[in-house]
Amino acid sequence: MIEFFNVAVETQKRILLEQITLKIHKGEFVYLIGKTGAGKTTLLRLIYMDLFPTQGNVIVDRYSSSSIKNNQIPFLRRKVGVVFQDFKLLSDRNVYDNIAFALQVIGQKKKEIRSRVLSVLTQVGLNHKRYHMPELLSGGEKQRVGIARALVNEPFILLADEPTGNLDPDASRGILELLEKINQGGTAVCMATHNYDLIRLAPHRTVLLENGRIKKEISPENLPKIF
Repeated sequence: MIEFFNVAVETQKRILLEQITLKIHKGEFVYLIGKTGAGKTTLLRLIYMDLFPTQGNVIVDRYSSSSIKNNQIPFLRRKVGVVFQDFKLLSDRNVYDNIAFALQVIGQKKKEIRSRVLSVLTQVGLNHKRYHMPELLSGGEKQRVGIARALVNEPFILLADEPTGNLDPDASRGILELLEKINQGGTAVCMATHNYDLIRLAPHRTVLLENGRIKKEISPENLPKIF
């Protein structure tokens, strides 16, 4: 579903990634771990083609980083949901409208928008707060809205970039449980995190990045030996 072939990303100042060869399979749950600056966010940006490799190739579904055209990128991004650490909610819109906006910009009909928004709100447990403004929500609830917005286009993979980084331990566990349920429903999840307690709680294949390279891949059964 997603493949990296000897990928490197360089700027004028530094190498962000190098020699990255990696596969993420359909319906898989994968953790990306590593220190700040190890390349986790850069790797995620390559998947939704917010960034392009300076060497190598990234294949996402039927799209290739070496040949995708600018007008195809929005279609790719409809297949890839992205969840951010800082939520990125629109402060002037309520919960319902924050999620609906992702469908409005691609021209979905109002009836379809309502059906999908209410469905994902139910999925994340926030249907009862659909008319609340973001400032009235807790951090965990804001992140659930972010996840609902990422899901509303029915992507085949959810990319979560430190989704629990601004949350307390209880809210973090709640978000992980939600991502687990989403994954069990067939959506692949790739989650960048520093929170090793969460990884112990729900072990999955784990990719350790160090200085822009994949240092090792750790199978779920070997995680207790690593942490």
